Amino acid sequence: MNRNVILTCAITGAGDTAAKSPHVPVTPKQIADSCIEAARAGASVAHIHVRDPETGGISHSVEHFREVMERVREADADIVMNITAGGGGDWIPDAEDPTRGGPGTDIQTPAERHAPVAELLPELCTLDCGSLNFGDMVYVNTADWLREHARLVQAAGVKPELECFDLGHVWFARQLQQEGLLDGDPLYQLCLGIPWGAEADTETMLAMRNKLPENANWAAFGIGRHQMPMVAQAMLLGGHARVGLEDNLYLEKGVLATNGQLVEKAGTLIENLGGRVMTPAETRAHLKLRDPRTGKVVEQAVGGDA
Repeated sequence: MNRNVILTCAITGAGDTAAKSPHVPVTPKQIADSCIEAARAGASVAHIHVRDPETGGISHSVEHFREVMERVREADADIVMNITAGGGGDWIPDAEDPTRGGPGTDIQTPAERHAPVAELLPELCTLDCGSLNFGDMVYVNTADWLREHARLVQAAGVKPELECFDLGHVWFARQLQQEGLLDGDPLYQLCLGIPWGAEADTETMLAMRNKLPENANWAAFGIGRHQMPMVAQAMLLGGHARVGLEDNLYLEKGVLATNGQLVEKAGTLIENLGGRVMTPAETRAHLKLRDPRTGKVVEQAVGGDA
């Protein structure tokens, strides 16, 4: 069991959730405020997407990311920042011509996906490690695109969080490591419960965990009603955890949550199981991340980090 848990809060995501809950942040200010709320509730890491402030839909704007980052960094609440680099992979074949993308398609090159990371240099960024049927669309990440993207992240000196939505994604992430495209101990995020990837259950999490390299740090999350059970399961199997409105809108059945409430609930669950949530400073030391104040990699563990 892992008794020192890095707890990530996935703040908003890119899905069509803003109309389903008034607590889903949309504007850069709202997203930054929600990061600060999560930090004050005890989260170690904030994982962010940005949205079009007018429509609530997908945005890849570097300036939207910049505003969020600046507002969070200027606040009096510390948190590790993790920018998504997984946008721009949505493919829905056109009904009349399936060789073209239809409505809802949103494709970016690796360089375009990487632009906010290269410009803003967060401590972490995501690197999605394969393609899959993501609900009713296809999420596209070809092997050569991922190799190119991994090189860009490596050159920027940002640590990638290797998002794996199925067992083959873990296999490919190991391949990236073997090819020298990942520096240091890799960090995996096992993404469970998304139709039609890996299911959110113990057997699936265990199977994916057992395929990780020996030097890997790892976390897992489940979406919807699986969110809190997967927090407990990840901790019990030796991993870290993630909650937040990107993955789940509810505190309990029929009760809409805020990000801060989800962090507090997960933190209480972790404590009741005999663990603790690591501070942002401890997280940077544990994962050997770059300190945004100094620009230097943190090497020495602090506090209760085991």
